[in-house]
Amino acid sequence: MKSSVCQSEIVSMKNLNNLFIEMTAKSCNQHCSHCYIDFPKYKKVEDFINIETVKQALNDTMCEDIKCIYLTGAEPMTHPDFNAILRLCLKRSDVCICTNGSFINEKKARFLKKVEDESSNEIIFKISIDHYNEEKNDYIRGRGAFRQAVFAVKHLAKYGFMPIIVCTNYYCETPSVLFENFQEILSKYSYYINSSHLQIVPWHDKTKEFSENIKYENSGLDCQYGRVLTSQGVYACPFLSDDYRGRCGSSFKNYTKRCSLETAFCQTCISAKNQIFGINFSSFEI
Repeated sequence: MKSSVCQSEIVSMKNLNNLFIEMTAKSCNQHCSHCYIDFPKYKKVEDFINIETVKQALNDTMCEDIKCIYLTGAEPMTHPDFNAILRLCLKRSDVCICTNGSFINEKKARFLKKVEDESSNEIIFKISIDHYNEEKNDYIRGRGAFRQAVFAVKHLAKYGFMPIIVCTNYYCETPSVLFENFQEILSKYSYYINSSHLQIVPWHDKTKEFSENIKYENSGLDCQYGRVLTSQGVYACPFLSDDYRGRCGSSFKNYTKRCSLETAFCQTCISAKNQIFGINFSSFEI
């Protein structure tokens, strides 16, 4: 008699190169229609991670080979202690700010450059723009989102930053079409991108049915090179923050380096054939 029990694929973390810090799980000034986060409809949530939790995690991972710390959210720049946490993390490694760009104007860009100059490490930006056409982008991200993001890119470039444009490919366009059009649009604002500065990631369709027979090739998943610190503990990847299926432990003092590919999010990551949240610096163009 054959067993009807399906065994999930198990993956092991190779190295803790990427430390993601979920600054907030629900606080965001944009509620994008295609976002994988389920936001409350009628109330504003302020669930910011405590700076002491961040300090403890940095201390507990001193022996790990962390290459980059990612400040994520919802929108990380809504955190009231954002600047203090940024400075704290820069003492340890390069820091990538994953943002919609709406909090970045010329004054903020100038301040962030000053913060970077005070450190021996680098600040990297991932700015979310999901289409080169303003109308299509704002249809899913909200009115004004495109101009806010481009405005942020313009001022970051002015102060020497080279932000990575993260495009969630909601409209299923080819990489070449996306690159050519983003290149054309951003060059109007004196920002000239190469292929390293456009990260195209698959859209996670919440309505898609989950296949229990997940198979993956060694494609460099986020859970193989990173873990996420949240106010509730340590999780396998940003997709699974605060999801019991991705829980790895209460802190970095004692956490598992194995996880199961048992969610629809895992299917989305596998389809990307690369890290969705982390940066592959080995293929980076200067």
